[in-house]
Amino acid sequence: MSIPSAVKSTPIHGRQQLIDYLAAGEKPREAWRIGTEHEKFGFRTDDLRPPTFEGDRGIRALLEGIAARYGWEIAREGETPVALIRDKANITLEPAGQLELSGAPLETIHQTCCEVNKHLDEVRSIADGLGLGFLGMGFQPKWRRDEMPWMPKGRYKIMREYMPKVGSLGLDMMTRTCTVQVNLDFESEGDMVRKFRTSLALQPIATALFADSPFTEGKPNGYQSFRSHVWTDTDADRTGMLDFVFEDSFGYERYVDYILDVPMYFSYQDGRYIDLAGQDFKRFMTGTLEALPGGRATMKDWADHLTTAFPEVRLKQYLEMRGADGGPWNRLCALPALWVGLLYDDEALRAAWDLVKDFTREERHALRDGVPKHALKLPFRNGTVRDLARETLQIAAHGLKRRHRLNRNGADESIFLEPLMEIVEANQTPAERKLELFHGEWNGSVDPVFKEFAY
Repeated sequence: MSIPSAVKSTPIHGRQQLIDYLAAGEKPREAWRIGTEHEKFGFRTDDLRPPTFEGDRGIRALLEGIAARYGWEIAREGETPVALIRDKANITLEPAGQLELSGAPLETIHQTCCEVNKHLDEVRSIADGLGLGFLGMGFQPKWRRDEMPWMPKGRYKIMREYMPKVGSLGLDMMTRTCTVQVNLDFESEGDMVRKFRTSLALQPIATALFADSPFTEGKPNGYQSFRSHVWTDTDADRTGMLDFVFEDSFGYERYVDYILDVPMYFSYQDGRYIDLAGQDFKRFMTGTLEALPGGRATMKDWADHLTTAFPEVRLKQYLEMRGADGGPWNRLCALPALWVGLLYDDEALRAAWDLVKDFTREERHALRDGVPKHALKLPFRNGTVRDLARETLQIAAHGLKRRHRLNRNGADESIFLEPLMEIVEANQTPAERKLELFHGEWNGSVDPVFKEFAY
């Protein structure tokens, strides 16, 4: 969501402006939309290596090819193309060249799935000519961290230098993970709080259903969602389950206080990133940062700073669901269907909250910490996460049916939950399926994944 130009340069004079910024995201129900984002790994089809930025077969050539053929506008950092813009959608680059589609705000999952498939078709049509392919998984299955390229973006240089100071897996998060997430609206502070609490408690269920990162450097890593595990040792100041969300006092103000305590990465000024890694945003607001004498934070700085926290659910002027591994096209449609079904129907939201409202803090953390390794088979109370997942999917399906958004064939949006229903019924995650292939017909090699599971 872009900030109006007049607002960007507005100096911040106090906390209330920051609270008001979050509240400005409130929308009447008829204006609620669905914004889906997904990342994917590029690879060269001949040697499976990730493409560099420059070169005849590089990411730059891919971006320029997509822009030229399909009418995307190129966004640049200096002279370097770093993103594409068309209508209200963007194609951006993650640190190691993972290609991300940040989709337009759409009304239905039918539209979302059309958008995803059109994007994949466009990317494939250019990538094929460059000898490139793309893979949806949660973690890079083959290559070491030092074999991953780096994209020439200023904020990534700052993060690259800062990450090793605060965790051992932050550089893996940047270079070797991919996710799919959905961004959803709220109509009031109370609505935001209900949705935040419910989705945060259920985020481990999404992690289990979408678990698809069982390999590291060509071998099983002991996890089903290694991507999810990576976040546990990335940067404790800006990740996690946010226990305060479940306290009675939670609202915009409490979230602002949380973000103000998150150390900074940068300020983007006059077309360049200024390294402020580890600095205090509160001091930036008062113009007393040693690294930027006299410089005072603007609302653009606040909007940027909000993007540098990485909890399991994130609040900006909408809510972001952040718990899922990347995957194939049908799960890119299933993720928004899951959360829209749970959060955009009042009866479903009540039922979903009833499912989780008595979870203790310890239980929420046990789910978050146990799911990356055990996924659906993690014991919980008198059953397993699979039981929770089944009940969650039933609630979501009923919510989507009540929404009654039909495609040309008269089918409602619950059709997009079918891949997740199959995972639950088979009691086999995508990760477990790949491990079965690895130990069976793939003969202990991850290389076939690049062919059999490419888009």
